[in-house]
Formats: sequence, structure tokens, C-alpha cells
Amino acid sequence: MTTLTRPRVHRVTPDSHGFPTRPYDLVKEFVLALAAIVVLTAVLAAVFGSPDEKALTLQDWAKAAPNDVVATAVAELSGDSTSASYGPPYNSASTGQTLLGVPLQKWAGVRYPVDSANDLVLTPLRRSNPGPVVAAALGVWSVAPTAQRAQWATTYEAALGKADGDPAKVPSGQYGPVPAIASGFERLAASGGLEQQLGGSTFYRSDPTRQLLLLADGTYLEDQARARSLGGDQWGMMNETGNYPGQPWLWLYTFWYQVPPFSTSDNADALVWGLMMVLTLGLALVPFIPGLRDLPRWIPVHRLVWRDWYRRSGGGRHLT
Repeated sequence: MTTLTRPRVHRVTPDSHGFPTRPYDLVKEFVLALAAIVVLTAVLAAVFGSPDEKALTLQDWAKAAPNDVVATAVAELSGDSTSASYGPPYNSASTGQTLLGVPLQKWAGVRYPVDSANDLVLTPLRRSNPGPVVAAALGVWSVAPTAQRAQWATTYEAALGKADGDPAKVPSGQYGPVPAIASGFERLAASGGLEQQLGGSTFYRSDPTRQLLLLADGTYLEDQARARSLGGDQWGMMNETGNYPGQPWLWLYTFWYQVPPFSTSDNADALVWGLMMVLTLGLALVPFIPGLRDLPRWIPVHRLVWRDWYRRSGGGRHLT
């Protein structure tokens, strides 16, 4: 019995010159594409871009708002500043944020201890060789009882409030060494030395936590933020440091701060965090949630994207 075999067909690779050709200006396409990208980038930057502001420093603060520096120093000494009463992770002055009754900050504990009066005001002054007057004032403060210190600071704080924050308008009173300490602190900030004194104990002094806490305890930082529509209720968003992409990916996170009940809650941070965790979990579980997992079938956008394949495959009913 003879078995018939098909003759082997040798495929010949076609020569590239055998295909039809047409003139094509690659340089022209590159120039047009580059011009289009430049114009599109400029338009999008003008419409959606955010300013690349110069970073605020403690020296800028002291030069622009010296009275605010004095008031902030006094608030640190009296224990009335935001950082002094913040709670974990800086101190145990409050419970902090809670979520459904769970004290998240308290559970996390004090991981970055900050004594606002000593770490933000007194210690930087002592390290800076402040002069005999301020040195003497620091000596009086260090030996005074805690109750006496609090009385001096709160009395001077109240006097500053009545004088519209201007130390020059404060009448004489029982303020102890507080005015001299606050005045020396303002001069240290204006000289630019405070930034270095608060930079930490490492050689590079690259930890900005204390500088940020001190700056946030005053009103200058918030005033600058609100002037640029960056207040918590203003919907603004600032670019990150340097000419790099900013935080558009944070829009969903910051959105919730603008609407009730988050915008009116003292636990907004914890509530927004909890909601984002739920949304993130929901996104991760989309393939397992009936209804959500069927959206691509009900809204067949993929058929529009892959329309050529579906046309060739007869509607996409089969894969072969």
C-alpha cells in the first residue's frame, strides 16, 4: 500500500522592495508631533497646573510676621499651642483621632516625643548663645516652679491678645522672663539660626518635623495657605517640592474633607482614612462583587477599543 505525501512547500521570504511604497517625511512628522506636544503641555499646565512656590522658612516667617513668632513662642511656653495639645505621636496631652470609638492615635502611642516648650523654644535658644539678657531669662525660667512658669506664660499670652499681638503695646505686668525669652526667640528666627537649631541632632539635620510643627503652631502658615486657596475648605491642591508631578492622585482623598460630615468633624482625619480603606478594599474585591464585576459586560467599552478583533472574529463569541 502506497502512502501519498504532500509535497513540501518552501516559503520564500518576500523582498522588502517588492512591497508598494510611498513618500514619507519622518522629520516633518517629528516636528509636528513635537510642536503639538509642546502646545498641549502648555495649555494643560495653564489650565490644570499648580504653582511651584518657594518653600517657607522660619526666617521668612520671622521677617514677614515677627509678632506671630513671639505669640507662637509664648503659646509653646504656656502649653496652649496646637503641637503641645496634639497628643500622639508627639505627646500624651490628648486622646487624638478616633474611629468608631477606637482611639487610633492613642493605640499607636507616642512615637516621636516632642516637648513643645523645651524642644521648640528653650533648647534652640540655649544652643544659640543668645546673649546675657536672654541667658539670664532662661536661667530664671529653668529654676522656677512649674505653676509659676504657667502663670507667667498665660498672663503674657492674655496681654498679647489684648494688645492685638503687638509686644510693643503690652503694658507692664507680672510676666517674669517670658517677654525676654519670646523676644530672643524672634531674633533667633529672623537671623536664620532657628532653622538649624531645630534640624535635629544628626550631622545633616534633615528632619523637618520640629520646624513644621512650630510653623504650623503660628498663623502665618495658614494665612499663606489660604491666600493660595489651600485651606481645608478651599479645594486647593499644591504641587510637591520641585518641578515634579504633584498630588492629583490625592484628589479622592482630599475631596472628602470638603463635604459633610467630614468637613465638620473633629475626627475628619480618621473618618476619611477609614472611608478610603473601605473604598480601597472594595476596589480590590471588584472581581468578586456581583454586579460590579459585570459592569464591563454591560458597558462594553472594550468592544470599542478592540473593534477590529471583534469584527474579524465574528462578534467575539469565540476565541479561535
